[in-house]
Amino acid sequence: MSEYTLSDATRAKLMCVSTASIATQLFKRGLRTQFIQGVRPVSDKDQNMVGQAFTLRYIPAREDRNPLEVFRNEDHPQRVAVETCPKGHVLVMDARKDARAATAGSILVTRLEVRGCAGVVSDGGFRDAHGIGQLDMPAFSAGASAPTNLTLHEAIEINGPIACGDVAVFPGDVVVGDRDGVMVIPAHLADEIADVCSGMESFEDFVLEEVMNGAPIIGLYPCTKDENQKKFDAWRMKTGR
Repeated sequence: MSEYTLSDATRAKLMCVSTASIATQLFKRGLRTQFIQGVRPVSDKDQNMVGQAFTLRYIPAREDRNPLEVFRNEDHPQRVAVETCPKGHVLVMDARKDARAATAGSILVTRLEVRGCAGVVSDGGFRDAHGIGQLDMPAFSAGASAPTNLTLHEAIEINGPIACGDVAVFPGDVVVGDRDGVMVIPAHLADEIADVCSGMESFEDFVLEEVMNGAPIIGLYPCTKDENQKKFDAWRMKTGR
């Protein structure tokens, strides 16, 4: 478990940056595979999903271990994960990229929202996806799926290292989701990435304005000409950004 605690200041900065900006900054630091593959938002939200990862790992279900009666067990890991994911955290589930069965449904995801969790991510399926999409809390999955998790998945481990959509996710890593998908920031880099990306977002807004006004991209993006840097500095002074 990471000893890092996501501050309100860093959370606020990450709420305003794109997963694309985060991907670029992680790439500059040698991290190329932090974008969770095959996972998309169940429905678009106006704000980013930001929170530290609380994880649940599934393995392939075996018929003698996963009858419907297992839900009578009050220690069932899926249910326990929903009831213990801390406020402000994101429940991230490793379902081996198999969306043929659900890893959660609208009732469990609603419980996460009521408990104050920041979001949920699964590289498997969600059932009742329409209901999940109507919640305020962001949710990301590999697709809609009606069958219960018991048909294909067994929840086996809570809050250990997992693989979600080909990304290694450790408890406490910082998870950011937007309309493009989900990035995983190693906890020790979260504050640094938030600071740098905040400035990068301002620069890209400046570039977009320049492009809309007819400016050529060469020497502007990336900024390799002094004249464009001076224009950006003046733009920041004018906009307060």
